[in-house]
Amino acid sequence: MKGTSLRHRIVTSPNVDPRAAGKTVRILLLHYTDMESAEKACAWLCDPASKVSCHYLVDVDGRITQMVDEDMRAWHAGQSLWKGERDINSASIGIEIQNPGHDHGYPDFPQAQMAAVAALGCDIVARHAIPPEHVLAHSDVAPRRKRDPGEKFDWKELHEQGLGHWVPPHRLGGGQFLQQGDSGDAVEALQAMLALYGYGIEITGDYDRETQIVVTAFQRHFRPARIDGIADRSTIETLRRLIDALPAADVA
Repeated sequence: MKGTSLRHRIVTSPNVDPRAAGKTVRILLLHYTDMESAEKACAWLCDPASKVSCHYLVDVDGRITQMVDEDMRAWHAGQSLWKGERDINSASIGIEIQNPGHDHGYPDFPQAQMAAVAALGCDIVARHAIPPEHVLAHSDVAPRRKRDPGEKFDWKELHEQGLGHWVPPHRLGGGQFLQQGDSGDAVEALQAMLALYGYGIEITGDYDRETQIVVTAFQRHFRPARIDGIADRSTIETLRRLIDALPAADVA
């Protein structure tokens, strides 16, 4: 099975098919399992009835299980969108990280697990030439459905280990803000920036429920100190910093 030398074992999932014609790996997508143990998650990801799978599963102790060949299309992203790409499964490698999730206590991610995710992720992006800004959360590509891996996941640490796109979030504080019910040029500009970064959002000039959901997803990943769906100065300035840090080709 084609994959990383860092894996501890292989457990093959039947829930797999070929990548769509012409699609290559350009996204690394991170999830949490939303289950009480990695073994239960592994069993579910191998059950044909589940119709879900992933390339890798990382347990709390850092053990890495490979489940799908990297050349194949795992079924982990579901209905999703990033920079116009709707078949995220054909364009990505998916890592499931053992954590019971928001509905079951949402514990911290242990250091051994974070170290394993960082090492595995760095290995994958190096071999597939995945750019830092394409290392994403499930909640980034499916903000209406997903919250994982969530605000407790340490994206800053991953960036320090060489994985992912990150800038220091702008400090919390006062200043003008945008929220649901607002409309006008400022809202349109916010939506345009979110779309430029990659989020699937319609540019309408109206701060509707969909905009609130996307802002919430952005905050979970890039400004986790406050998750409220309100585009305050901290949120907007953090987004601007991220766009400024993108390669020129991504903002042309």
